Amino acid sequence: MQPILSVRGVSKTYASGHRALKTVDLEIAKGEIFALLGPNGAGKTTLISIICGIVTPSSGTITVDGHDAIAEPRAARMKIGLVPQELSVDMFETVLATTRYSRRLFGRAGHDAYIDEVLRDLSLWDKRNSKIMELSGGMKRRVLIAKALAHEPDILFLDEPTAGVDVSLRRDMWKLVKRLREKGTTIILTTHYIEEAEEMADRVGVINKGELLLVEDKAALMKKLGKREMDIALVEPMATIPAELDEWHLTLTDEGERLRYTFDAQAERTGIPSLLRKLGELGIAFKDLDTSKSSLEDIFVDLVERRDEEQAA
Repeated sequence: MQPILSVRGVSKTYASGHRALKTVDLEIAKGEIFALLGPNGAGKTTLISIICGIVTPSSGTITVDGHDAIAEPRAARMKIGLVPQELSVDMFETVLATTRYSRRLFGRAGHDAYIDEVLRDLSLWDKRNSKIMELSGGMKRRVLIAKALAHEPDILFLDEPTAGVDVSLRRDMWKLVKRLREKGTTIILTTHYIEEAEEMADRVGVINKGELLLVEDKAALMKKLGKREMDIALVEPMATIPAELDEWHLTLTDEGERLRYTFDAQAERTGIPSLLRKLGELGIAFKDLDTSKSSLEDIFVDLVERRDEEQAA
């Protein structure tokens, strides 16, 4: 299937010599939720700004639903809605006037019924005649989304959509994103909140220091790279781990009351049976076993640390 967004060989080096973005290749399918995950300063906003025509790339091509974003910037931009990190609204305007104005900027007149629907979906209908300065921080964030959706884009970019908002509002935003996807909108979000990507995304891209480290289906990524941990609750607390257990690389937690073993669940041999036998031989009694899989955060940290080690070698 033809991707709705194709990024080929895109990079960005500023006049100062700072290389903000290394060569990036990326394709996004219509209707998917894609999370671009990385720490602050990793290059997430630079990549989005290039795709949206705000920043000029140093190299590469961008195709948005069949339109060359560099040769046909207006046609490409019509397909895109952007919700920036920073508030960019007239605080003295009303919610309704701001949203309608954003629609007209893209040459789309009228269609008040669509604007009304957007405001209702975003729980802004009751605030439609309020000035933006009168709204809470969470409501102002919703106004940014309403502005981005006003011209009926096929692709919605959310740049750190829940930065600085409380947990309850963050979950409301997640629900909203899923509803938008159900209506056919392709959604690309940048975030440094691991749980945001884990909760919403179909695929995850990991970016660090301007380099796109990988792009993977979320479930496949966690299956391929995720490790499992087994916690062994001891009957008697342990001060140090016996040398006879060195091959399992165990760690002590909970003030010596638990042994933690990290293993690859996909490996042919996990090492669990031999570990439990060795504990028996050493007379180390335990009362409970508990296993859990790695989170996306664990995977992300592993990837970044591994790449840093490779570059330092």
